Amino acid sequence: MKRKLRSGMSASLLAVATLVALHSPHSLAARDAQTILKETCQGCHTPEADNALSRISHQRKTPEGWLMSIARMQTMHGLQISDDDRRTLVKYLADTQGLAPSETDGVRYALERRLNTVEHFDDQTSQMCGRCHSGARVALQRRPAQEWERLVNFHLGQWPSLEYQALARDRDWFDIARKDMVPLLAKRYPLDNPAWKQWQSAAPKADALVGDWSFSGHLPGKGELAGVMSVTADGSDTFKVSVKGQYADGSPFNGDGSAILYTGYEWRGNVTIDGVTMRQVFAAQGNAMQGRMFEAEHDERGLDFVAAKQGSQRLLAVQPGYVKAGSETEVTLIGSGLSGKPNFGKGVEVVEVVSQSPEQIKVKLKAAANAQPGLHAVTVGTLKGPSLSVYSKIAEVKVVPEFSVARIGEGGGSTPKVQGRFDAEAWGKGADGKPYRIGVFPAQWKVEAFDDRAREDEDVKFAGTMQADAGVFTPGDAGPNPARKMSTNNAGNLKVIAAVDDSGKSLTGEGHMIVTVQRWNNPPIP
Repeated sequence: MKRKLRSGMSASLLAVATLVALHSPHSLAARDAQTILKETCQGCHTPEADNALSRISHQRKTPEGWLMSIARMQTMHGLQISDDDRRTLVKYLADTQGLAPSETDGVRYALERRLNTVEHFDDQTSQMCGRCHSGARVALQRRPAQEWERLVNFHLGQWPSLEYQALARDRDWFDIARKDMVPLLAKRYPLDNPAWKQWQSAAPKADALVGDWSFSGHLPGKGELAGVMSVTADGSDTFKVSVKGQYADGSPFNGDGSAILYTGYEWRGNVTIDGVTMRQVFAAQGNAMQGRMFEAEHDERGLDFVAAKQGSQRLLAVQPGYVKAGSETEVTLIGSGLSGKPNFGKGVEVVEVVSQSPEQIKVKLKAAANAQPGLHAVTVGTLKGPSLSVYSKIAEVKVVPEFSVARIGEGGGSTPKVQGRFDAEAWGKGADGKPYRIGVFPAQWKVEAFDDRAREDEDVKFAGTMQADAGVFTPGDAGPNPARKMSTNNAGNLKVIAAVDDSGKSLTGEGHMIVTVQRWNNPPIP
């Protein structure tokens, strides 16, 4: 195996390069995967029966997981491999040793770069694994017990100080890892799983994704959007992509790019929208796609995305998804194969159908003054979809995300700032007294010191600025600030406050945001 790392390429730059490669289509010049495995990998990974290789053949991972493994070979072992060969290898390994869709359920937030997600694993997994990286990174791979034990040994060999860190020096970390965690992980995330074998035999062909897709989305700080994504074949598992849509305020959402399909359903795309390159990380199954699009240079600037292939029948979204009792409003239904008159349940009348197509129906609604508050089922013909929230008053406002991390940056350095982006969610109480989500409302935003220390350090003054009408927080510059006590940097500990107007009554919600230092290590799976 070639062991020379490309000169001048740091680990952080390599991480960026590998992530770009993951979302890019193959080059026709790339060698086939078996040749790469034999000529590039077999020097260290010994051949086994049935064309298997030691270590490699005893793991299953997502495309990002395999990408990280190869990048680690480059940064830690000096592997030299071309971009084309790396793409080919990731594609082959993800297709033949990937995860079934059901095996990624509940942890796709890591692949979709939802970095403000608060994870919920058992205490032992959180303390033994999740204190250094996300628990999702563990949950997105499969190994037999022997390989999980080797992973434990690798951790201690590569990071000898691990046993002296917090949540390790208070216990016999290595003994617990080997005797408790290895059996637990082997049982929870086994290499052999009927779900994977079933998916391999039943996975649809990639050409099933070719066609037009009606989509709906939501971008915090901007609002809802809808449109059509056109997909054309550009190879066996690669596509050309064209997007044409617009936000609720009328601003455009247009662009084009390319995409590649891994493992029969893992869609990864690069699409330039109005001059900004965005990544697409979707799960594409049957006539449905769902996931997230985010800016390549700012993964915090991302939108939820759900799509249905035109020709199928599906109701995707109601925009906006709420109406106040005793009032009229205009809503748009987004989907595919929409036909017939929409129904919004008792107490909500369709006053006028403004426009109608198989992809969008725009209607004027009137909610009776005595319409029952709560979630009303929405139907179009036989189709059921997202509900409509009817409310008489807002009971509570929640800031989403409730806890977030923003990061200082720039200031003469190469690392960009990481914004905080927030929504104000209104919640009501149903006739049964139980809370229900009404939807995202316009709000006025501000930040305040989170505690006495933040007040003393003037964090509000130095940590950054909040856009009052959008809920977008831009952190301060990186580096020492002579204007601060002890010339420290522009970090801060802040409350995020949203004020929502409900018929002249202002209701507020609070969140917590830490403004901290740059993110130097930014792997594909956090």
